[in-house]
Amino acid sequence: MEMKHVLFILIDMLLLLSCSSGEKEQTLQLLPQPQMLTLAPSGQHRLHQGAPDPFLITVRLVDVIPEAVVNPDEAYRLQITADSILMEATTEQGIYWARQTLNQLVASSDSNSLPTLEITDWPAFRVRGFMHDMGRSFISVEELKKQITLLSQFKVNLFHWHLTENQGWRLESKRYPQLNDSSSFTRLAGEYYTIADAHEIATHCRSHNMLLIPEIDMPGHSTAFVRATGHDMQSPEGMKILKDLMEEICTEVFPDAPWIHIGTDEVQFTNPSFVPEMVAHIRGLGKKVISWNPGWDYSQGEIDATQLWSYRGKAQPGIPAIDSRFHYTNHFDAFGDIVALYNSRIYDTDKGSDDIAGAILAIWNDRLLEDEAQIMLQNYFYPNMLALAERAWLGGGSEYFNKKGVILPVDEEDESFRSFADFERRMLWHREHTFAGLPFPYVKQTDIRWHISDPFPNEGDLSAVFPPEKALSDSYQYNGATYGSHPAVGAGIYLRHVWGDIVPSFYDEPQENHTAYAWTYVWSPKKQGVGLWATTQDYSRSESDLPPPQGEWDYRQSRIFLNDEAIAPPRWENNHTERSNEITLKNENFTARSPQPVTLQKGWNKVLIKLPIAKFSTPEVRLQKWMFTFVFVTPDGSERVEGLVYSPEKKR
Repeated sequence: MEMKHVLFILIDMLLLLSCSSGEKEQTLQLLPQPQMLTLAPSGQHRLHQGAPDPFLITVRLVDVIPEAVVNPDEAYRLQITADSILMEATTEQGIYWARQTLNQLVASSDSNSLPTLEITDWPAFRVRGFMHDMGRSFISVEELKKQITLLSQFKVNLFHWHLTENQGWRLESKRYPQLNDSSSFTRLAGEYYTIADAHEIATHCRSHNMLLIPEIDMPGHSTAFVRATGHDMQSPEGMKILKDLMEEICTEVFPDAPWIHIGTDEVQFTNPSFVPEMVAHIRGLGKKVISWNPGWDYSQGEIDATQLWSYRGKAQPGIPAIDSRFHYTNHFDAFGDIVALYNSRIYDTDKGSDDIAGAILAIWNDRLLEDEAQIMLQNYFYPNMLALAERAWLGGGSEYFNKKGVILPVDEEDESFRSFADFERRMLWHREHTFAGLPFPYVKQTDIRWHISDPFPNEGDLSAVFPPEKALSDSYQYNGATYGSHPAVGAGIYLRHVWGDIVPSFYDEPQENHTAYAWTYVWSPKKQGVGLWATTQDYSRSESDLPPPQGEWDYRQSRIFLNDEAIAPPRWENNHTERSNEITLKNENFTARSPQPVTLQKGWNKVLIKLPIAKFSTPEVRLQKWMFTFVFVTPDGSERVEGLVYSPEKKR
């Protein structure tokens, strides 16, 4: 193999990560999992004061990594022997990913040595990204830079920056300053990114091998533009202004960005020449153009890539597609959807191709949240991004979202269960170390076991009492019919997914006007006060749903019992009775409130959850989530309570 050149480099500061010094055995905490890893049967690479000796590190740019069957430009080889560390790649980007792998090995070492091994690695998909909707909300430059820094450590390589919306135009324009005037905003007036901010984010992305794709949504989602300019985008005057704006954005604000996203979703096209003219104009400014699908109907050659949203999004031959169809975290719950996200194949394929580029995880903030910390917390951002980071890098997966992806298998030997459990182990290590002190609302759930009854028909009476409330059993006779119970695993279980039949969940054919019961026993080694994460309706961050009535967990009369005593719901901070996206979500979601204080008795504690449902959509809550979340955490919510056993059969 002919080498391009050989470099000896000093190890960069990223290698000087804190190491876990108390571990006697080294456990690999690599995330994403590499494609190929071979551990040497013996031998160790000694560390010097917790870091590799920089003079023992060699970096080589090579012509090819033969094993990399796709995306060879991001491939790398990392070889650690007793007296050397070798990183090889075909590009500097591949070297950067090799460094991230080495960083993780160092961080999870015993501070004294690294295992001797060889890793040959490459991404299955060339796009592994995240999107923030800044038109409806705002995240500071420093916070965005922190996210870019952290996620690049997990080989996330794209930041989609959605900058304009009906609520506000959040990118400075020198040519049309009225876009940034407070009168042009309906939410968070005056909160926008200066051109200097945009340059700072672009520079930070480049330094972390992350592609920046700014989005200027057109011609829909553009009433902020109309308020500022007085013209609809599709009018002749509006198009003239927009073309001038795009010249400013492409040449002055983002001169080095190779892509511009133009939206085109959720709009009625009144000017058939609008989209072709805008695509041609932006291409003429030296940019590639990406657009949402569904949106404008493109033929091959008329657009450079599409981004798929909702189940209606379809990849087209000859047009690279990015899968965001089921990747809207604003609708996710904390525990079920991450299972689907991790196990599901991207666009139902094992690896990328010319037509399937990869996936982007998106946060849409139609509903106002209090601040950027709540955006991160209530959208479960970091856990979900780690799931996407591994799946998009590793490829494969057990299914797509149209199977029972949100439900963990009950068989611990099932391949998809074992895969998720191993990912969970590594993710929780990084929660404690890489993300220490940051919003990370996830705890171990793969050992939490339940029995869930067949649903009893309640005929619209949500208060109706059924046999499980009187005694727990594997099966029941009720009104001449037999109702069984079935095992389930997890801290959060969907009985019916928010997307209904599109994403199957626990019940094969969930029906309205039924009542379900879930139960388990929890063994505690002592009597102790603990916290409880519990909910029966995870509130979407894209819905204007009303808060639950005071004294109720939801609008369905759900009940949660611990040792046959009902657990009172929180006092809801919101009490409005008219739906509005401009009333911020407060403590409706369990991640945004302190855990419920409860007491566990020594020995076995009985948990019973009653889950009635009437309609799947109501005036108060448009998208009913027939679901529950339940797990005991420390009183401050920072960790899961250790030493507990969740078993409906009382098996320790």
